[in-house]
Amino acid sequence: MSEREVDLDLVQRVQRGERRAFDLLVIKYQRKIMRLLSRMIHDPADVEDVAQEAFIKAYRALPQFRGDSAFYTWLYRIAINTARNWQAARHRRPNTVSALENEDGETFDQIDGLSDHGTPESMVASRQIAETVNAAIEALPEDLRTAIVLREIEGMSYEDIATTMQCPIGTVRSRIFRAREAIAARLRPALDRDTDRRW
Repeated sequence: MSEREVDLDLVQRVQRGERRAFDLLVIKYQRKIMRLLSRMIHDPADVEDVAQEAFIKAYRALPQFRGDSAFYTWLYRIAINTARNWQAARHRRPNTVSALENEDGETFDQIDGLSDHGTPESMVASRQIAETVNAAIEALPEDLRTAIVLREIEGMSYEDIATTMQCPIGTVRSRIFRAREAIAARLRPALDRDTDRRW
């Protein structure tokens, strides 16, 4: 059974009145949703509140879920829209966390400690690169930042990102390209690369 089929089975169980099945979906996706929202909202307490609100909205909307898209794509869209509504209500510019995370939620700072960099100079350079990437992502407009985070951090396909962001796949490709170009431009001085190369 594929992940999508497992999720659809759980959704159908919720639709038949089995609340415990929704608890399983929350347990499965809570960490990913929190990580996604932490890219848009800085305060961890606010991230928790918005995540909880997103799951409540998803639960209430589940009777209308037909399985046209993957459940997690549908849930991500709800979470992003909930975060945007929260930001609009508070008139805040979207914030992001200060470190990129890999699939297990480790930051670049933690990952740096796992590698053998050899010299203090190379360790400093690695930290500066991570800080440069983080600053570049934070500086991106919200649509570019969301697209690059969904692709590079969450590992979503272009099709799923298009569904999540409710835009054509060509727009997703353009946003990701522009985000990568902006990040590469910030990285070039740190890496001493020529201007024709991208990261």
